[in-house]
Amino acid sequence: MSDLGNKEIMAKNIQYYMDKYEKTRQDMCDALGVKYTTFTDWVKGNSYPRIDKIELMANYFGISKADLVEEHLSDKSKRAHGVVINVYGRVAAGIPLEMIEDIIDTEEIPEEMARAGEFFGLQIRGDSMEPRMKEGDVVIVRKQDDAESGDTVIATVNGTDATCKRLKKYADGIALIATNPSYDPMYFSNEEIASKPVRIIGRVMELRAKF
Repeated sequence: MSDLGNKEIMAKNIQYYMDKYEKTRQDMCDALGVKYTTFTDWVKGNSYPRIDKIELMANYFGISKADLVEEHLSDKSKRAHGVVINVYGRVAAGIPLEMIEDIIDTEEIPEEMARAGEFFGLQIRGDSMEPRMKEGDVVIVRKQDDAESGDTVIATVNGTDATCKRLKKYADGIALIATNPSYDPMYFSNEEIASKPVRIIGRVMELRAKF
């Protein structure tokens, strides 16, 4: 296998586990003791980590070094038998997905994931979910009308376009929380949830960062 191939496989594997465990590049830099630019080169496939850094990453994710280094047959199978979903630039309140015309791209998800429900992609707008999610990134969303406290959800408020926020549940209401500290949490009582209304339309299952 060529050196370029090794770099590309490593880059894809690192990004996969970052998305799976919701880790930012800065999280990784802090854990591994490397510069941001160095780690960025790894994720982009421009350079290959030293063996000690590969071992550190594997320990950090709780996986084997082979999980980072090798292209696995199961991964190839998932790509070969993936399900294509639409990526929307916006999702309007009250409009069924099949009626929305703002389809900007497609993404592929594994068949195993697709069997778990109805999925769609949504492009992130604005900076309210930085640093983990940046404008232009795509989130893979499972369509559902409720979620657990702590989940990242897609929600509509007062008939607006859908927004991506962290959900926090309370006995008397909910909060929709941005990860960017510049934005205050939005609190809604149970009465406001019904009257505005506030609606959860999906749970974010995966982040696909765009470089």
